[in-house]
Amino acid sequence: MKKSVFYHAGCPVCISAEHDIITLIGQDNVEIVHLGNNKERIEEAEKVGLKSVPALVTPTGNVLHINFGASMEEVKG
Repeated sequence: MKKSVFYHAGCPVCISAEHDIITLIGQDNVEIVHLGNNKERIEEAEKVGLKSVPALVTPTGNVLHINFGASMEEVKG
C-alpha cells in the first residue's frame, strides 16, 4: 500500500497538524516531508497540487489542505 505524504514547513500550526496526522493514521502510514529542511521537494509538492502547508496527500492523490500555515510562495521564500 502506498503511503500518504504530509508536507509542512515547520511552523507551530504545521507541527501540531503533524502530531495529529500521526496519531490519526499512524507513523507507518505517512511520510513526513518538512519543506523547510527539504527544499528540493518543493517542486514535487507543487506538482501534486499543494497550494499551502500543512497538507496531506492521500495514496489516491487527493490533496487535503489542513488549516493554513503558509502559502507555497512563502515556503519558497
